[in-house]
Amino acid sequence: MLLTITYSGQNTADLGYLLHKNPFRPQRFDLNWGAAYVFYPCVSEEKTTAALLLDIDPVDLARGKAASGGNDLFDYVNDRPYVASSFLSVAIAKVFGTAMTGRADSRQELSDSPLDLRADIAMLPCRGDRAMLARVFVPLGYETEYESFDADERFPAWGESRYVNLRIKGRVRLRDLLKHLYVLLPVFDRQKHYWVGDDEVEKLLRNTEEWLSEHPEKKYITGRYLKNLSPLVNKAFRRLAEADTESSGEPATEETSENPERRAGLNARRLDGVIAALKKFDLESVIDMGCGEGRLLRLLEKDGRYKRIAGMDVSHAALEKTCENLKLDPEDGGTGQNARRIALFQGSLTYRDSRCSGYDAACVVEVIEHLDLSRLDTFARVLFEYARPKVVVITTPNREYNVRYENVGAEKLRHGDHRFEWTRAEFQEWAGRTAEKYGYAVEFSEIGDGEETLGAATQMGVFSLCA
Repeated sequence: MLLTITYSGQNTADLGYLLHKNPFRPQRFDLNWGAAYVFYPCVSEEKTTAALLLDIDPVDLARGKAASGGNDLFDYVNDRPYVASSFLSVAIAKVFGTAMTGRADSRQELSDSPLDLRADIAMLPCRGDRAMLARVFVPLGYETEYESFDADERFPAWGESRYVNLRIKGRVRLRDLLKHLYVLLPVFDRQKHYWVGDDEVEKLLRNTEEWLSEHPEKKYITGRYLKNLSPLVNKAFRRLAEADTESSGEPATEETSENPERRAGLNARRLDGVIAALKKFDLESVIDMGCGEGRLLRLLEKDGRYKRIAGMDVSHAALEKTCENLKLDPEDGGTGQNARRIALFQGSLTYRDSRCSGYDAACVVEVIEHLDLSRLDTFARVLFEYARPKVVVITTPNREYNVRYENVGAEKLRHGDHRFEWTRAEFQEWAGRTAEKYGYAVEFSEIGDGEETLGAATQMGVFSLCA
């Protein structure tokens, strides 16, 4: 089975940096059921193509198979070695796992940027309505086209084959393209080669957290990915509903499908903005102050550059949920690699706490607006004087943008628990004054679909400690 990814534009040989695979050295990766090969059929300044080729041994697939009939020819003669399926999905994760996290070191800015990318998937099983190819990929920003075949050219009456050669292209980040393929290839094939259990729900939600809840075909994708196992599908939809509820900045008044920020997934874009800001600095440890149920922590945990990660929240229930999401044991802090990297503790933003000290960076995402204005000076002292990280990232709603939310006027707050919301000028005045007082420099940016007069839905300040 074959997958190719083509990058068109300028300096496209940088695709090798993004994939962490040298364009001038073919590589082999051993798998339980064969081998994967990575090579580059085309490398130039204007266009570079990377290929992932799987060579699967049908004997290895059948050997030791519990349901094998021993002498059953189907164990050895089937389409599994030749079609784009869950085998290809697993190979993508194994071979391009670092690229899926978005880490690119010296090419980080390129990794964080949308690129002109095209993916060609040979022999994708498409059982059922082929119109679903467009209905699944187009909402993710792709153009789609496919090539179909006769089942057997010698017998036209047999009709078309159930396999297609699919091409998708769009201006997307490479990490997003890889995650989309990782999730959606098994959706179209449906014959996963491994057991589908609760872990598959976690895997699905982890790799689709930026888009599945908003996708018009989320029922189709979720059902097919989980092999239509009702307990797992129901669990996935409960988790999606919980995620929608907890997404700060997207309250019930935003539920209209016409809202542009909701379609784009404001919370996902906000977290992406925070991650991108952190990657501009040389950091090894990060604390999320007001971590909620751990969405940002899950993104940080995927990036190996962060040796120490911590989450603090005033809500014990939220921390319990974070433990579950990160597979940590709430009694002893967890076991294994996650426990050594991640610490969770209950605390308040307005009380000095030695556990918040010693981290290179602190993130305060959509939190300060939940504090009383009279407590902001105390918060600033706790964060900038006592904890004193090298980098602080703060995001908060932009009140000017509220007129774009249905039933929310310019003078009303976006969420019932917000004590205040600032205009851009108000936030910049507070941040500038605070930075000067505690010896930091601060830069501002906006997150969301901005407008010239209103700005964007979310505003962000990145504070860096002056030498």
